[in-house]
Amino acid sequence: MFKNHDAFSSFSVSDIPAAKVFYTQTLGLNVSEENDMGLIELRLASGGRVLIYPKPDHTPATFTVLNIAVDDIEQAVDALVQRGVQFEHYGGETQTDAKGIFRIEGVQQAWFKDPAGNILSVIQAG
Repeated sequence: MFKNHDAFSSFSVSDIPAAKVFYTQTLGLNVSEENDMGLIELRLASGGRVLIYPKPDHTPATFTVLNIAVDDIEQAVDALVQRGVQFEHYGGETQTDAKGIFRIEGVQQAWFKDPAGNILSVIQAG
């Protein structure tokens, strides 16, 4: 029914200006601002887009809202750490190493939070 229709994802933040700075300056993503509605939109290299909207009573997502595919996870993690990003550290089935990278055959992934506390990741397949 919708295979020929555009679709996009969205999530909320508590502070749009802080989110815009983080997504443009820290992550280096293309961001357009929808001034009349107070929204921002991430324009992804794949052609996809993600709408970020303000929510005064925002509660951070407890799951990953955005995965960014990278060619070299070590390089991506190091670059983000240099920009002030702190990576999450998990135990159990998603045990991460000292850098915060989860490694399993075929996938390496590292999670971090945006200024609103939403969980994001960089991920390398292969």
